[in-house]
Amino acid sequence: MSESSLMHYDILIVGGGHGGAQAAIALRQAKFEGSIGIVNAEDEYPYERPPLSKDYFSGDKAFERIMIRPAAFWAERSVDMLLGRRVEIVDAAAHSVTTSDGTNISYGSMIWATGGSPRQLPVEGGNLRGVHVVRTRADVDSMLNGLDDVAEIAIVGGGYIGLEAAAVLRKMGKKVTVLEAMDRVLARVAGEPLSRFYEAEHRAHGVDMRLNVEIAAIEGDEYVTGVRLADGEVVPAQMVIVGIGIVPAVAPVLNAGASGGAGVDVDAYCRTSLPDIFAIGDCAAHANAFAGGNVMRVESVQNANDMANAVAKSLTGERTEYHAVPWFWSNQYDLRLQTVGISAGYDATVLRGNPDMRSFSLIYLKSGRVIALDCVNATKDYVQGRAFVTEGLSPTAEQLANIDVTLKELATECATN
Repeated sequence: MSESSLMHYDILIVGGGHGGAQAAIALRQAKFEGSIGIVNAEDEYPYERPPLSKDYFSGDKAFERIMIRPAAFWAERSVDMLLGRRVEIVDAAAHSVTTSDGTNISYGSMIWATGGSPRQLPVEGGNLRGVHVVRTRADVDSMLNGLDDVAEIAIVGGGYIGLEAAAVLRKMGKKVTVLEAMDRVLARVAGEPLSRFYEAEHRAHGVDMRLNVEIAAIEGDEYVTGVRLADGEVVPAQMVIVGIGIVPAVAPVLNAGASGGAGVDVDAYCRTSLPDIFAIGDCAAHANAFAGGNVMRVESVQNANDMANAVAKSLTGERTEYHAVPWFWSNQYDLRLQTVGISAGYDATVLRGNPDMRSFSLIYLKSGRVIALDCVNATKDYVQGRAFVTEGLSPTAEQLANIDVTLKELATECATN
């Protein structure tokens, strides 16, 4: 009998990102003594992904500083790392999986924490050398290795990944053009005042910001030389960075019969429709209480970690629902954006502070209740504003805009009225 046919884990974790790593950590913290294995498509031990477009890209942090835990940590806690392989087939009835190298692994319970792969630009030339995405260490290393010979860079997508990369590249002295299909950056995640603020900041730093543009093709022979727009203009570029979202990596569990579509569906306990299979993180579609109960995927470290903690508790005897207020952050130039809550579906916004002072908050309301805050260089608002989201407080717009009263004071006043 081969070694692979004997491979079994009491809990098999598929995916070695934030969610998968935190699930293993939380299980051991909860005194789980059974066997744990993590199947990771990358050859790396788990590391933090947000710094890839920020501190790691800029060189401010070495890779060792963004590792979630040192390599020795996993061995010390008897967490087996099965690196450089993917789960390609899930047999839910047999409680087993088959990996890309042909290994069969059986499991008692499985946690699907695969995240997703970067969405590719569906145009001619999208596979030319010099076209990059930002998802893994290897992606960023590939960009860094080619930067010395690059003067002009086009970034496709004005989301956080694209804008963070633009900020780093401008600090490096590169000529940067951002190409956004919509009429403003961050249109899918933020209100217009925040979008316009970041557009102005990037332009002030020398970024050529293009809105309402359609990409017709990536030009070049073997290497990219430019981006051709639908109107025929060619934007010169020796490197193109594509940041247009991810495609959830859920095909094996969906093929096994799990409910889902743009993600795998999970219930309040992060359980899929398949027995003993949980899903967490970017790939898990769940009814989020802070988005009015709408089913959605939340792509954030917070979501991955908190889902992992909930599943670990459930697997160790403390049945726990996932219920955590979402939060996010983004660093660009000397600006730190901190977000709490989910602004989708808002029907009003309040500007607190003055964007010209480069410290302000944009507060989102729905039916009079605060549902989210975007805080730029305003950490106090971010910390104190959390209570408005978690407690569903309904202050007036005038109260929220009054910077002479702290949000903590206002929250106390609202809670007692």
